[in-house]
Amino acid sequence: MPIIAPSLLASDFLNLQSECNMLNKSNADWFHLDVMDGRFVPNISYGPMLVEVFRKATTKICDVHLMIEDPGKYAEAFKKAGADILSVHIEACPHLHRNIQQIKSLGMQAGVAVNPHTPVELLKDILADIDLVCLMSVNPGFGGQSFIPHTLHKIKLLREMIDEHSLHVKIEVDGGVTLENAKLIIDAGADVLVAGNTVFKAADPIAMIAALKKL
Repeated sequence: MPIIAPSLLASDFLNLQSECNMLNKSNADWFHLDVMDGRFVPNISYGPMLVEVFRKATTKICDVHLMIEDPGKYAEAFKKAGADILSVHIEACPHLHRNIQQIKSLGMQAGVAVNPHTPVELLKDILADIDLVCLMSVNPGFGGQSFIPHTLHKIKLLREMIDEHSLHVKIEVDGGVTLENAKLIIDAGADVLVAGNTVFKAADPIAMIAALKKL
C-alpha cells in the first residue's frame, strides 16, 4: 500500500487542531509540511515554529519539504522543531552531498526534491546516500495545480535507477495527486503520495485518505 502524506499547506489554518485531529484518526501515514521562502519559490508559507506545532500535535512522521534557498542554514532549526524527514532541492544545493551529510548527522532521514524540469539522472551519484526522492509533479510554490503527465516517465526511470542498485530509497510524488491519477503514479513506481487539496477539500477527508490507501 502507498504511504499517504497529506500536505498541511492545503489545510484550514483557522482550525489546525481539528485538521490535525482528523489526520491522526485517519489512515494517513505522514504529515507533509511545505516550507517556502518567497525566494526559491514565489510564495511564503511557514517555518520551524509551525513545524514544531505540528510535531506536538501528532505521533505520525513529520515529512518536511524545504523549498528555500541555502537550506543548510536552517537544517538544525528544523531538527529541533521535530522534523523526521528533511528534503532539500537539488536546484538549491550546489554542495548537495554536504547538505545530505548534515541532515543525516542531525539524526533525520534525508530527501532530495527535484523540480519538473530537472532530469532524475542527476541523482545517480547521490541516490545511495539518501532515503527519499521527492519528485515535483507541479511547479513548486502553490497548491491546487494540475499534475504534469511527464512525471510518470520520470517515476519509472527513477524506479529503474533505484532497483538496479538494490537501494532502499522511497519515491515521493508531490503535486496534483488525485484519486483519478494516483493508481497510475503508484504503478509507475511511487511509494509516497503527497495530497493536499485532494484530501482537505474532500467532502470526507478520512474516506478520501482511505480510498488512496487502498490503491
